[in-house]
Amino acid sequence: MLDLSLPTSMDGFTRSISVILTSEIGDRTFLIAAILSMHHPRMTIFSAALSALGVMSFLSALLGNILPGLLPKRYTTLAAAILFFVFGAKMLREGLEMEGGDAGREKMEEEMREVQKEVEEAEEEATGRPSGIALDDMEEGRRGSKAPEGEEGLPQPVGARPRSKSFTKAKDSAVNGIKDGVKNLAQLLFSPIFIQAFILTFLAEWGDRSQITTIALGAAHNVWIVTFGTTLGHSVCTGGAVLGGRWISQHISIKHVTLGGAVLFLIFGVMYSYEGWTMIDESAIELTA
Repeated sequence: MLDLSLPTSMDGFTRSISVILTSEIGDRTFLIAAILSMHHPRMTIFSAALSALGVMSFLSALLGNILPGLLPKRYTTLAAAILFFVFGAKMLREGLEMEGGDAGREKMEEEMREVQKEVEEAEEEATGRPSGIALDDMEEGRRGSKAPEGEEGLPQPVGARPRSKSFTKAKDSAVNGIKDGVKNLAQLLFSPIFIQAFILTFLAEWGDRSQITTIALGAAHNVWIVTFGTTLGHSVCTGGAVLGGRWISQHISIKHVTLGGAVLFLIFGVMYSYEGWTMIDESAIELTA
């Protein structure tokens, strides 16, 4: 049974944030945001990537929220524990196999080049023109298509009563401000760059480790708390990627972040195991009552 009730506690909020922070740094969605922000407006890339990740977080938490209606909550909590153990063990193995120092940085640079190649291929398929040129030209052409000066207004008929200059100026200023705001919002939401970044991020996140863990969190906690917590974690990671993704990938040891995330996942596995084994089956209580 779907439960979209408002949360009564913040249970699961900290776990949702920490899971995303330890699993998204250096991930494909992180690299996509970092590479796109090097060639396009950072605010557009951040808005598109965060919108895609927010939608994915809500859908994943919603899917996890449906599971307790199909199975007892005790079993879904134990299933979440198993997922955290599996991903924790996988991250631990990946972290131990990673090379540190200059070798690790070279590996990250190689992954960034692979992701950049995929992004360029996606741009060429979407526009039919070489990447890095088509989208910028389209936006510049849109911004440059303005009416010549002196042709914006219609001439007033002869004998028309002239309005107050101050009143007309204030009214025109307010109308132009509203028009500019609507135009900027429309260009942001429907620009080719926004759509491309949204689709690339959404597809990269589909089936990712963070999506599956969000489903597990949604099965154990309130859907709104999980959505808010994971989206907040994504906003921190995506903001870091947009502002300085290349610098972060070169100066922060992904090996240590992965190992730290593995330990955190294993701890969560123990916590959910304990909660699942000690949880009282509410359906059994209702049957005996």
